[in-house]
Amino acid sequence: MTDRPNVLVFFTDQQRWDTTGVHGNPLGLTPHFDALAGRGADVHHSFTCQPVCAPARASLQTGLYPTSHGVYRNGIPLDPALPTLARQFAAGGYETGYIGKWHLHTDDCPGPVPPERRAGYDYWLAANLLEFTSDAYETTLYDNDGEPHTFDGYRADALGQAAIDFMTRDREKPYFLFLSFLEPHHQNQRDDYPAPEGYRERYDDGWVPGDLAALEGNWPEHLGGYYGMVRRIDEVLGRVLAAAGQDTIVLYTSDHGCHFRTRNREYKRSCHEASIRVPTVLAGPGVPTGRVDGLVSHVDLPPTLLDAAGLPVPPEWPGRSVLTGGSDDVLVQISESEVGRALRTRRWKYGVTAPEADAWDDSASLSYVETSLYDLDTDPHELDNLVEDPATEAVRAELRDRLLDRIEESGEKRPEIGPRAGSRP
Repeated sequence: MTDRPNVLVFFTDQQRWDTTGVHGNPLGLTPHFDALAGRGADVHHSFTCQPVCAPARASLQTGLYPTSHGVYRNGIPLDPALPTLARQFAAGGYETGYIGKWHLHTDDCPGPVPPERRAGYDYWLAANLLEFTSDAYETTLYDNDGEPHTFDGYRADALGQAAIDFMTRDREKPYFLFLSFLEPHHQNQRDDYPAPEGYRERYDDGWVPGDLAALEGNWPEHLGGYYGMVRRIDEVLGRVLAAAGQDTIVLYTSDHGCHFRTRNREYKRSCHEASIRVPTVLAGPGVPTGRVDGLVSHVDLPPTLLDAAGLPVPPEWPGRSVLTGGSDDVLVQISESEVGRALRTRRWKYGVTAPEADAWDDSASLSYVETSLYDLDTDPHELDNLVEDPATEAVRAELRDRLLDRIEESGEKRPEIGPRAGSRP
């Protein structure tokens, strides 16, 4: 076995950043995550580059923005010819494995994923759409040959044990394992957040984030179950970390957040913090401890993993390693609910949308209009949209130029951004 460290990605689905103690949640849901942050790099300002499942997942596998890798919305399969994390780690002498939810094949294929559509992973125990091949206490995953395996117990426990079995077996090579949970995502068929038995009741009257408390949505019905799912995920994290040991590089992150229908008709697909900000920690040998300065995008995480493992980063990947610090702003692409773009800086959130574009069929536009501006210093819950305030004209002009630069740097053509219809000059 080489002296390279093992590498584990612990990946949750639809988890808000403020479910963690590190980010001020007072309910004690995440002691293992908080401890991991204490011994690693707390990526305190971490953001998805697209707040919906498949695009975010494809960016983590390829290091590219959705408009570059092509999976700009759900239901588009990942191009098998793209360089991926699995292929990079395999070339570096790693055994690669994937366990859990994939969601990078066609939506009419919820279960097995053909070998050529697995992005180069050697070991496979997964389902394309885990939310449709499982329930809270019924889990089915498919192996390398496409054969189904059923598991007893709570779904997150089953995936955690499968990961432990993979990590602790004898091997000649170091491993790179991508462990992808469904929790705390809702169970689609019945629009519910199925926590383990007895867990929902613990948190039904728990702390409510300020954005939810101020806005109408379905959080009063679902927040207790959501918190219960987060709590169980953290318990699984504790078991998985114990099996991995402290000589393993661990990345914990999520694909996007959850706003509980306060911003649109479902749970994400907006530029607000509840949709785009996620909990992220990197820990292990060679990783500096402490809070990462600056903002970090999902496209920064694949080069970070390769950098931490001492492997080369594909030159076409636009992100930068977190080991060198964060940035002053991040770009967010939005699909399905709108064709939108947003810039998140340390203080401001600036959003634009393309009113003439089709949010399902169009990945981008050459013409956007301003739709939102939030001062996060004075309005952290994004309740006061300043985009039509004449006093923000200079700020909007600066942010407009920065956003246009980021759009162009991401590989898109430079568009035009006009004022919101009816707004004052």
